[in-house]
Amino acid sequence: MKSVFNPNDKAELLSRIEKLSPSSQRLWGKMDVAQMLAHCNVSYELVYENTHPVPNALVKFMLKVFVKNKVVNGEPYKKNTQTAPNFIIKSSRDFEKEKARLIHYIEKTFELGEAYFDGKESHSFGVLNKSEWNNMFYKHLDHHLKQFGV
Repeated sequence: MKSVFNPNDKAELLSRIEKLSPSSQRLWGKMDVAQMLAHCNVSYELVYENTHPVPNALVKFMLKVFVKNKVVNGEPYKKNTQTAPNFIIKSSRDFEKEKARLIHYIEKTFELGEAYFDGKESHSFGVLNKSEWNNMFYKHLDHHLKQFGV
């Protein structure tokens, strides 16, 4: 799998994001392009912001047992995969604002580097290694960029 921590792979992600426009059409799913960008931002908000509730012990246990491997393994997501409630974006969003936020988060993640993430605790899944963090970040972005044909 490509890596958000690799400069060439990061540049490719940013180039794909730059190809999006407010009129970009989805190939599957329900979100429009601005909602998709906001949806992708949630992954980073969980790391960098204090805007989402921390799951209680029971919910965290369930996430670790039933969801974690699907999120952090190297297998691509299937189309129309169910998403967690925190990631559902129903309201309209500002395309340019969400795009700028996503680019900022990708740059920040790259600058912090994989050593920062190796052994860092996830909001939902407990401690993850650098490969698990990368897989979670990269495959989610890749999935949704493909959803919009870039």
